[in-house]
Amino acid sequence: MMDVKLCMEEAGKRIMERRKKLGLTQEQLAERSEVTTQFVSYAESGKRAMRAENLMKIAAALEVSTDYLLTGDIIDKDKLLLSEKLGKLNPKEVRLIESIIDECIELYHRDA
Repeated sequence: MMDVKLCMEEAGKRIMERRKKLGLTQEQLAERSEVTTQFVSYAESGKRAMRAENLMKIAAALEVSTDYLLTGDIIDKDKLLLSEKLGKLNPKEVRLIESIIDECIELYHRDA
């Protein structure tokens, strides 16, 4: 069984990485999540367990699933969130994204 402390540290790393990828400060994430900045700091450090409701708020603000934050696994909800973003693009932009994905698949699976 995975060590709970290690699990929280890994989740904290994923929260921080996603927050930074979205270009958010801890304060901005706290505001979007309706939690305190101190809570975001503790969550990112992995020093404190989160209640389910707060984990859900953080995940929603970061536009990922709670599963992703906890385990790093991509589930159908993550794919649905990505699909919603693709729905905001015009056809030319969608084709561009598709070609980028195809190139990544070829690049990462070539050496596998």
